[in-house]
Amino acid sequence: VSAMEHHSNIVPWQMLCEKTGATLRVIPMNENGELILSEYEKLLSDKTKIVTVNHISNALGTINPIKYMIDKAHEFGAAILIDGAQAVPHLKPDVQELDCDFYVFSGHKMCGPTGTGILYGKEAWLNKLPPYQGGGEMIKEVTFEKTTYADLPHKFEAGTPNIAGGIVLGTAVDYLNSIGFDNIQKQELELVEYGTKRLLEIEGLRIFGTAKEKTSVISFNIEGIHPYDIGTIIDKLGIAVRTGHHCAQPVMEFFNIPGTIRASFAFYNTKEEIDVMVEAVKKAQLMLS
Repeated sequence: VSAMEHHSNIVPWQMLCEKTGATLRVIPMNENGELILSEYEKLLSDKTKIVTVNHISNALGTINPIKYMIDKAHEFGAAILIDGAQAVPHLKPDVQELDCDFYVFSGHKMCGPTGTGILYGKEAWLNKLPPYQGGGEMIKEVTFEKTTYADLPHKFEAGTPNIAGGIVLGTAVDYLNSIGFDNIQKQELELVEYGTKRLLEIEGLRIFGTAKEKTSVISFNIEGIHPYDIGTIIDKLGIAVRTGHHCAQPVMEFFNIPGTIRASFAFYNTKEEIDVMVEAVKKAQLMLS
């Protein structure tokens, strides 16, 4: 795993390691919030079973060079899983071009309903994997002596699926496609550049996550002020940001901070809204200094 993973891409692997005796190794990152690829290459060996890394860091906005990482993992015969939860609203990943073995993401990150998501897996891998739940739809034949399982994808779909959620997720995908991901990326790149410029006007403000390749997320703190306090005040002023460790505590420990204030911009945001946010942050700083 990498040093910038969300807890959901750390904890399950730790649980698996405890169960199987496997070893969890961590790809380090630098002060800019970029993975150190030379160290990644050193960690790979014939013992490597699976590499799992986020496409985009939820805490820093870094876009990881996953195509390179996928190709390197495959050189050692390892499978690779990409956590695309933060990437799918901003990019248009092509799983065949990437050649990843698994790609996963949440529906609510792309204007869809909560409780929905996608697991893509290569057919060969999905055929190898056993069912993880038992129920009605996932069986081929049941006797008291033995049960055989249905073909893909039914093997992994025990019981009645979230039909309504799946339909609405499809509508959300159609909506984003109608806007066009090129248009989304253009707007969001303008917003993150403008937001970075405006926020850096504030004395004592530091941005965490300054990778060359990043998406429209700005994580920042103001010297001497707890991020929660800033977030609470600007919330009262109508500005919605996230404060805390963002389910990425190892990232915060790396920078030796309790958390950050995270502003996340989407295609529906505007530069005028960023101006309002910056003024709110300045007001909060004045109140708390």
